[in-house]
Amino acid sequence: MTRADHRAVVTGGAGFLGSHMCERLLALGYSVVCVDDLSTGAPDNIRALSRFPAFEFIQADVCAGLDVTGPVTEVLHLACPASPRDYLRLPLETLRVASIGTQHALDLAARHRARFLLTSTSEVYGDPLVHPQPESYWGNVNPVGPRSVYDEAKRFSEALTVTYRQQHGLDTRIARIFNTYGPRMRGDDGRMIPTFITQALADAPLTVAGDGGQTRSLCYVDDTVDGLLALLTSFDVEGPVNIGGGAELSVLQTARLVIGAAGSSSGIVFVPRPEDDPSLRCPDTTLAAQRLGWQPRITLDEGLRRTIRWFAESRAAASEPVR
Repeated sequence: MTRADHRAVVTGGAGFLGSHMCERLLALGYSVVCVDDLSTGAPDNIRALSRFPAFEFIQADVCAGLDVTGPVTEVLHLACPASPRDYLRLPLETLRVASIGTQHALDLAARHRARFLLTSTSEVYGDPLVHPQPESYWGNVNPVGPRSVYDEAKRFSEALTVTYRQQHGLDTRIARIFNTYGPRMRGDDGRMIPTFITQALADAPLTVAGDGGQTRSLCYVDDTVDGLLALLTSFDVEGPVNIGGGAELSVLQTARLVIGAAGSSSGIVFVPRPEDDPSLRCPDTTLAAQRLGWQPRITLDEGLRRTIRWFAESRAAASEPVR
């Protein structure tokens, strides 16, 4: 089977990561069906893809069912609010899409005997007691805390995916994605990088939670897509597999890097730290390197430069008068 014979369904395909995945699959010769209810995704993210004859967009809620006519060879389940601001604003919707929505996506793959890829998250590790976090670590999650609507939802979606593999012989893959950033993130979605960049471009103070000592490991979106595709096309790697950046930085260090990269005069202010905010976040990517031959290629300096440029251009375009 050649790539031209592949027809992939991407749920959440109009979101930040989903739109990059759709774009890459099209460039590789796949036909792509993008399914999104646009609750957190945006039509602008996929507008340029509509010129491809091999691209189809279906506006639909995967929790209401997922019935795609015609052949399906892969189902990539990316649908789910991913930023704290979104999943705290949409807690029940987040729980439903990771449970009912995941089941519908798995059922679609089962009907077509398609390969299934679940994008899980580093949040399944919670506030980790093991560092860096290997796939064998079970995590330290507060099941009744405010973040549980996302953390526990993703843990359930992993369990459901594994059960479909065991009970139905479905060909499944599970990726645990760490902090991904890049163009097409919403400036108001509440995640660290878009928040810092939006503030820096406005020369406004960057809001750092707590004392800024908590750490994150950032991965540019192109590298994340590379890792997901390496897992999707692997012969026998089921996962979970960590996909994330290797450079661990404190939030305060990251804020200073963004200010410098943006050429901003912004200062830094400290704000209260959210409840259950993880203190440490760094993936052990040994498995991805050994089994998939994958590791991040884009340096943080280069990734920030590309992302800041996109935000600056979007900001300039939004300020142009309508003619």
